[in-house]
Amino acid sequence: MTDSAVPPLRPMPDDWRRALAVVAHPDDLEYGCSAAVASWVAACRQVAYVLATRGEAGIDTLAPERARSLREAEQRAAAAAVGVSTVEFLDHRDGVIQYGTALRRDIAAAVRRHRPEVVITLNHRDSWAHGAWNIPDHVAVGRAVLDASADAGNRWIFPELTARGLRPWDGVRWVAVANSPTPTHAVSAEPGFERGVRSLLAHRTYLEALTEEDPETYARRFLADTTRAHSARFGGRPAVVFELFGR
Repeated sequence: MTDSAVPPLRPMPDDWRRALAVVAHPDDLEYGCSAAVASWVAACRQVAYVLATRGEAGIDTLAPERARSLREAEQRAAAAAVGVSTVEFLDHRDGVIQYGTALRRDIAAAVRRHRPEVVITLNHRDSWAHGAWNIPDHVAVGRAVLDASADAGNRWIFPELTARGLRPWDGVRWVAVANSPTPTHAVSAEPGFERGVRSLLAHRTYLEALTEEDPETYARRFLADTTRAHSARFGGRPAVVFELFGR
């Protein structure tokens, strides 16, 4: 199906103040939606990051103990590049995250802590738009985010969270899935593009292990290609796209 055969992408809602982004690994947000985050933060919206792992299994040439600390530091720098100061880690094991009640509980706790109106995650579908197979960590975390956003508002699910002082939060209005193969909404990529590039470049150790290409050339090309992929559905403008689920 061509872009001309599908509906235009609608602008993301903008009548909100707080968002929480929950993904599996360091770099997931930088490959997914950091340009949009940069624009939101510049507009005085609050965005916090929660990562299920510290990415310790992500670099073949580094032992997990060394990769863990490097990738955490790079993620904090990447968040700072787009104005995000709150970065938390849930310490699930990289590569073998299990969808289930433990993961849902940890994410529901984060939702209750931060009390967002928008929750952001990465593609939970089996594949990407270009047909490449997705990885289990992304699928597990994305599915758990969709479920936990509702769990957070139900006092009878995970009552132990209430006992810890985390009051139910039923204020999540939307879950926005970045890099979905079936996007419905978009944010202009242009205002936050350069900060998005700097954010991805903060993952220098990972990028140098991933490609022999100059990291800046790679980051700029990747994000330019990604944000142009759906521009025909967004008035010809480069776009960060989301599949939006209302609650």
